[in-house]
Amino acid sequence: MSRLRYIAKRMALSVPVVWLGTTMTWAIIYLGPIDPATRLLSEGQTQNPAAYEAARTQLGLDQPPLQHYFDWMGSLLTFDLGQTWLLYQGSDVNALILDFLPRTLWLGFWSVLIAVCIGVPLGFYAGMRSNTASDYVASMGGIVWRAMPNFWLGIMLLAVLGSSQAIFGFDWQSLWIELDALTGSPDLSRLHTVDGFLAATKKVLPAAIVLGSASMGNEMRIGRTAVLEVRNEDYVDLARAKGVSERALVWKHIFRNALIPLVPIITSEAFLLIGGSVLVETVFSINGIGLLFFNAATQGDLPLVGTLMYVFILLIVGVNLLQDVLYTVIDPRVGLEGA
Repeated sequence: MSRLRYIAKRMALSVPVVWLGTTMTWAIIYLGPIDPATRLLSEGQTQNPAAYEAARTQLGLDQPPLQHYFDWMGSLLTFDLGQTWLLYQGSDVNALILDFLPRTLWLGFWSVLIAVCIGVPLGFYAGMRSNTASDYVASMGGIVWRAMPNFWLGIMLLAVLGSSQAIFGFDWQSLWIELDALTGSPDLSRLHTVDGFLAATKKVLPAAIVLGSASMGNEMRIGRTAVLEVRNEDYVDLARAKGVSERALVWKHIFRNALIPLVPIITSEAFLLIGGSVLVETVFSINGIGLLFFNAATQGDLPLVGTLMYVFILLIVGVNLLQDVLYTVIDPRVGLEGA
């Protein structure tokens, strides 16, 4: 099986995953206990049967469940997502997603980058210097970072930044990040300019540190374990006996093979980042898709909740496909079984 056929097979297998995920989303939302018609009515109209039925007709809830399911699935497949019911009432859902999603992707990009660029090198460093003081310090730091909840760390970071003058003796606002930027949203329309790139990065950096902290600790711990396992493999001893230099031994044999078990760890952490963005964006008031999902769920805007779940499912499936591609790059044997 060639690599292209392997990737095509993985893409074909992702189709039933998307279908099953969206079907479960429809069943949980539209057959669940939340009645959006009562949310649409004012408090005095909830006891009026005629007004209640009119609200259900307006929201399309008077259709048979099976018909409603096929209409909803058809709308998702064509990305004809309609308008919101309650949150931003009457607004186009596609426009809302295009407005809010880039901020979450920008936040997720920096969160993954921080976790990978700090956690993986620290894990490899600790693995290459096992049972030393550096190893103990790095391992303890990873455990501490992994144990801190995102929402708690976000609140603590906001408190520290707000009291930087008293704690550190200088004004953090003038040094790097203005505190009012923490309660705003990055303007991604100016990313093509240097000033726009720096401004957008500054606004999401504190939230990205919080969101990537747990992943950073986990990847450091797994990276250390992977290096220790690879160092004890027979082919490493054979390469050393054949006179391979230590530099080539580390980069060509140890680090590359230690990356293989880290690929599913990194991609699985990306799934947690998608869910964690709901909490972090709420704490930092970043108008991303996570905060939009939180507001839609609390206000009972079911079409928007279902649509955002569909977007989350597509993102997760996309990350899975990226994992398969990375496997073929790091380990050339993947996809060549039977060739």
